[in-house]
Amino acid sequence: MSEEPRGRLRRRRKKKADEAETTPTPEVQEETAAEAPPEDPEAPAEEAEPVAEGAEAPAPADEEAEKDEGEEAEAQEPEGEVAEAEEPEAADAEGGEDEEAAEGEEAAAEAKPVTRRRRGSEVTTTPARRATTPAPRTPDGAIAVRASAKYVRCAPRKARLVIDHIRGRPVEQARAILRNTPRAASRDVLKLLDSAIANAENNHELVADELVVGHVYVDEGPTLKRYRPRALGRATRIRKRTSHMTITLTTNDGKND
Repeated sequence: MSEEPRGRLRRRRKKKADEAETTPTPEVQEETAAEAPPEDPEAPAEEAEPVAEGAEAPAPADEEAEKDEGEEAEAQEPEGEVAEAEEPEAADAEGGEDEEAAEGEEAAAEAKPVTRRRRGSEVTTTPARRATTPAPRTPDGAIAVRASAKYVRCAPRKARLVIDHIRGRPVEQARAILRNTPRAASRDVLKLLDSAIANAENNHELVADELVVGHVYVDEGPTLKRYRPRALGRATRIRKRTSHMTITLTTNDGKND
C-alpha cells in the first residue's frame, strides 16, 4: 500500500480529536442528569424538535437582539406618522407663500409701462426725453442749425454745382430741387439737408416749414491716389477727390447769403 499524504493524515487526526471533544463521556452525562431539576409529571410533555447533526441551537443573545430591534421599529412608527402629518402643513404654508409671491409679481407687472419692441430685439425701456437746448445763433442774432458730412466720395467742383441751386431756398423747395436734379452729388446733398432738418426739429423744437437754407458750402477733402496702366509700360495717376459738405439752416427772418 502506498502511504497516504501527510496532509490527509493530519486532517483525519484533527477530525477525530474534535469528535472526541464534542462527544460527552458517561461520567459527564451522569453529572448533568443529577444537576437537572426533576420533571413535573403534570406538565404536558413538550415535543422535542429533531436537531440536525452539526446544527447549533439558537443563542439567547440573538433572541434578545431581535426583541430590541422589534421595539425600536415600533418606536419609529409613530415618529414617521408625525412626520407625515407635518408634511401637509408645510406644503400648505409653501403654497400660501407662492400665491402671495405670484400676486406681488402680477402687481409689479401691471405697474410697469408696456414697451413695444421689434421682433428679435432686446427689451429696452423708453428713455426719458432730454430737455431741448436753445438753438444757436449767429452774431447778428439769426438762428443757425448746422449739419455737416465729411469725406464724401464726390469731387468738390461737382458738388458746388448742386448746392448753388438750393442756397437761400425754403426747405421744401430745396428738397424738390434736389430730388429732380440729374446729378450724382444731389443724393448726398439731399441726405445732408434731411439731417439738418432733423437736428432743428428734435434738438431745438423748430418747425421745418419756417426754415430756410442759409449758409451752404463744400470744402475739399483728402485726395486718394490711384494708378492706371497705359501704353509703353507707363502708368497714369488717378485722383479720387473727396468733399466736406456743410449746411446751415435759418428761419425766414434770418439773413441769407
